Amino acid sequence: MSILKKIFCSPELNDTIGICLGGGGALGFAHIGVLQSLEDHGIFPQCIAGSSMGAIIGALYAIGLSPAEMLQLIKDDKLYRVTKLMSFSATLFKSGVSNHTTLRNLIKELAPHNSFEQLEKKLYVCVSNLNSAEYEIKHSGNDLDKWVGASASIPGVFEAVKDESGYYVDGGLLNNMPAQCLVRSCNTIIGVDVIPLVVPSVLNKPTDTLAYSLRVAQHQNSMEGRGLCHFLIESKAIQDFHEFSYDAYQTIYQHGYSAATKYFVENPELLKLGNINTAKKLLV
Repeated sequence: MSILKKIFCSPELNDTIGICLGGGGALGFAHIGVLQSLEDHGIFPQCIAGSSMGAIIGALYAIGLSPAEMLQLIKDDKLYRVTKLMSFSATLFKSGVSNHTTLRNLIKELAPHNSFEQLEKKLYVCVSNLNSAEYEIKHSGNDLDKWVGASASIPGVFEAVKDESGYYVDGGLLNNMPAQCLVRSCNTIIGVDVIPLVVPSVLNKPTDTLAYSLRVAQHQNSMEGRGLCHFLIESKAIQDFHEFSYDAYQTIYQHGYSAATKYFVENPELLKLGNINTAKKLLV
């Protein structure tokens, strides 16, 4: 571990734990498994940053849902329908073939206040501004549903979200691991990347080449954020599934849980965070 990481992870400074959840479509169900493993080890992040699917899972966690409750949402067909690209527009002559009505309604159902400030945990949502060609971090105001929807607006699939500052789409387009926004507020940052770099064995179809090219681009724009994480957990679900494998949510969840649990074994210093949290609770 580097000197910087040792300093940030020292018990004296370890007051705020942040977690960065990367985008990845259905592969993002692994985030739920990681969160469950963290909680099983006594670690409860207070700040969340996310792009795309990471923003959706992050928002649910910030609202106050437990990982088990998120899984139940999928089983109840609520979160599952949100992630299966279901609210299709009546016309193809808009900025996307689908809108985020179902997702936005779910957010407002779970958080009627629709406010960043009233969330149980601090949330940072990454979006991509097509007008400025830069990513932006949204973390305040009474339009939580709007910015979570924008962060998950896959270009060409979902409609872009219009705002006075421009058109906004998927945060993963320009920054799939937005850990930058956690640096000032968190002494320890845990990153979860569900699209780690995987070398393709064979590219049989043009769609294979396209998929791997997009993953490489996302990996590249994730490098800075990955480097800011003191602990980085990578789900291997990408080796067996892809971004639209929504039917495999239970198995992808288990991939995330297993990856985090294995990470604890290989990085015992992460366990100290759980021990510190437990000690603090005992002192209260």
